[in-house]
Amino acid sequence: MKKVSVIIPAYNEAEWIVPTLTAIREQLAVEEIIVVDDGSQDATGSLAARLADRVMRHPVNQGKGRALQTGWQASSGDVLLFLDGDLRESAAQAGELLAPVLADECDMAVAVLPPLQRKVGLGLAKGLARQGIRALTGYSPKAPLSGQRALKRQVLEGIGQLEPGFGIEVGLTITALRAGYRMMEVPVSFTHRQTGNDFAGFRHRGKEMVAIGKALGRKWWEGSPWRRA
Repeated sequence: MKKVSVIIPAYNEAEWIVPTLTAIREQLAVEEIIVVDDGSQDATGSLAARLADRVMRHPVNQGKGRALQTGWQASSGDVLLFLDGDLRESAAQAGELLAPVLADECDMAVAVLPPLQRKVGLGLAKGLARQGIRALTGYSPKAPLSGQRALKRQVLEGIGQLEPGFGIEVGLTITALRAGYRMMEVPVSFTHRQTGNDFAGFRHRGKEMVAIGKALGRKWWEGSPWRRA
């Protein structure tokens, strides 16, 4: 039986982390839940400690990629499940994401979320990510920025260092595909907090665009695809 470790990067998720962890604890057959409190300024860490097996804390915010790096390297699972801290009750649906990895149908499963109920932003970040992944791998993903992923430990051990910040998903997808790992996109009814069409929302998406651009630039610079042993 393969052991599953859940890794949750969390930054100021006090409002969301308890229902998310409760859903995981009550509905999923996992052996380990690790929350990485990435320099939160609220009660995220103390609330997570009630339900997680382990809470790791960064003294200052280091970004999503580094939080996931901290979490997976401290984990012991054969299969790792990356989930955001704001999924609330919908986190219970993560079993659908785990299933194809546990059945060895793929090495990494990426969640495709339902369409948004309202239009947010201009879709520039998602478009850049999709076009960049296609240009560098030939694969055109439906959900290039989905952070909800299940993957075999060997994928991360082969990759080594994840991209920092918001470049994590693009970098992980490109490197895994170039290495010959099998990726599958799986429709899952996750819901999470949406950024708005206000200054804060556009600022967030602007930072995301910059991080995606940097990740694509680094992957282009790496050159020709490499293959796993």
